[in-house]
Amino acid sequence: MEPALLLSIVIPTFNAERELPATLESISQIGGQTGFPSEIVIADGGSTDATPALAARAKAAFIAVPGGRGAQLAAGAGASVGDWLLFLHADTRPQPGWNHVAEAFMMDARNRFRAGYFRFILNDGAAAARRLERLVHWRCRVLALPYGDPGLLISRQFYDLLGGFAEIQLLDDVDMARRIGRKRLLPLAAAAVTSAERYQQGGYWLRPAKNLLCLGLYLVGLPPHLISGLYE
Repeated sequence: MEPALLLSIVIPTFNAERELPATLESISQIGGQTGFPSEIVIADGGSTDATPALAARAKAAFIAVPGGRGAQLAAGAGASVGDWLLFLHADTRPQPGWNHVAEAFMMDARNRFRAGYFRFILNDGAAAARRLERLVHWRCRVLALPYGDPGLLISRQFYDLLGGFAEIQLLDDVDMARRIGRKRLLPLAAAAVTSAERYQQGGYWLRPAKNLLCLGLYLVGLPPHLISGLYE
C-alpha cells in the first residue's frame, strides 16, 4: 500500500481577519474526510489585525514574509513539507467535495507534471458577478490564465522544476501560469467561492479593465514593480 500523500495548503495573508475564518473552516477537516493528511501554512505580509491569532487557533504554521504576494507564496512553499501544494487566497473557499477531487488529481500519476485550478464563483447574486464569472471561465479556457483566485494545485516536484513562484509584487500568478503552460494547466471538477467585495467596491467593469491593462503591460515587458505602482 502506497503511503498517503501530504497536501500543504499555502495561504498568503495581509489583514485578513474578516475573510480568513471562513476559508480556514472550508479546509480544516480534509484530513479526516479523505485518506490524505494535510498542513496549512499562513504566509503573512505584515498583518496588524487578528490574522496571526486566527492562524494559531487553526493550528496553522505562520511565517512573516515582507515583499509582496509573490514572496509570500514562495516562502510559504519553502516552509511547507507536502508532496503537493495548494495555493489559496485568504478570501477563497473551496466548496464541499473539493477534497475528493483534489485527492483524485493527486493520485493520478499523469498529473505529476500538471497543475489544476477550481471553477471560479463569486459570492454575489448580481448579474454583473455572473458576467465576470463567464469572463474568467473564458480567460482560463482560451488564454490558460486562471490568475490566483481559483487556487492552484501542483505537485512539489513540478513546482520545484518550474522554479517556484517569482518574488514579484504583482502578476505572480500570471507568471506561474505561463511557465506551467496551456496543456499542463487543467480545470478541476470542483468550485471555489471568492469574495466579491473588491469588485463591489472597485467596480465590475473598472477592476477587470485595470487587471487587463496590467496584463497587457506585463506581456509587453514592463517590470511588475512599475505595474504595481500604476495599479495602486
